[in-house]
Amino acid sequence: MEYREPVLRVIFYRSESGAEPVREWLKELQREDRKTIGEDIKTAQFGWPLGMPLIRKMEKGIWEVRSNIRDGIARTFFTVEKDTMVLLHGFVKKSQETPLNELQTARRRLRNIIGG
Repeated sequence: MEYREPVLRVIFYRSESGAEPVREWLKELQREDRKTIGEDIKTAQFGWPLGMPLIRKMEKGIWEVRSNIRDGIARTFFTVEKDTMVLLHGFVKKSQETPLNELQTARRRLRNIIGG
């Protein structure tokens, strides 16, 4: 089997206090759901750039990984800085529309990274 290098390296967003909210969110999920989300992130990591149905651009600098899990649809917002995928925010979507507060959380964390 041929070994391929990932296109992107993946890191968790880390707050000034050292918290990693996406890692904490993942820990709260069922093991099977964590595995699904992890595989989807890995697909993005090795296949970047990708589009629908797995990846959707939300706005400038923010994309989402769309994972089908047992409780519905998990969304993991991320940004790409050079060769690094930074996982900004994760949540389980309950409605058709992406809740504005979830997107605002990702925007705020992105601003913290880029110093804006």
